[in-house]
Amino acid sequence: MSRIGKRPILIPNKVTIEINGQYIAAKGPKGSLDITLSEKVKVVKESDTLLIERADNSRTARERHGLSRTLVANMVEGVSKGFEKRLSIQGVGYRAQAQGSKLILNVGYSKPVEMIMPQGIQVVVENNTQVVVSGINKEIVGNVAAQIRAVRPPEVYKGKGIRYMGEFVRRKAGKAGKK
Repeated sequence: MSRIGKRPILIPNKVTIEINGQYIAAKGPKGSLDITLSEKVKVVKESDTLLIERADNSRTARERHGLSRTLVANMVEGVSKGFEKRLSIQGVGYRAQAQGSKLILNVGYSKPVEMIMPQGIQVVVENNTQVVVSGINKEIVGNVAAQIRAVRPPEVYKGKGIRYMGEFVRRKAGKAGKK
């Protein structure tokens, strides 16, 4: 039995869950999300908790059990609290600006890199070098943060680039000079 799939999902007071067969919709103070789960799992609502159960004991049902539970739990957490990823920009002259739904990155290229954020994603730039990506969908927040990081990943010799907050970049020694 999946250890993750067995865990119940607590529903906060301000979140409402609507179950219609395999379709699940969650509404909360941050917004609303919905998902259609596989036929191999079923959702049972008991007062203020949700349980994800397998329809049968087939291999695909076992594979989908923990995944479905995690997707529903992320959906509930997203509409109640939301998710955020923090990025740090390091390098001389490297900086970021947020203009509406656009993020403008000056990270050592000849021209600034402009990125248009998808709907439902907010980007805040703190003191020109800290970028905070937030939204209610964990998958989209993580993908947008990864795309921003991919513009200029941290390099190993000087450590310049865009990295996740708290990410450790192993540094390399440069060329040894001739003696």
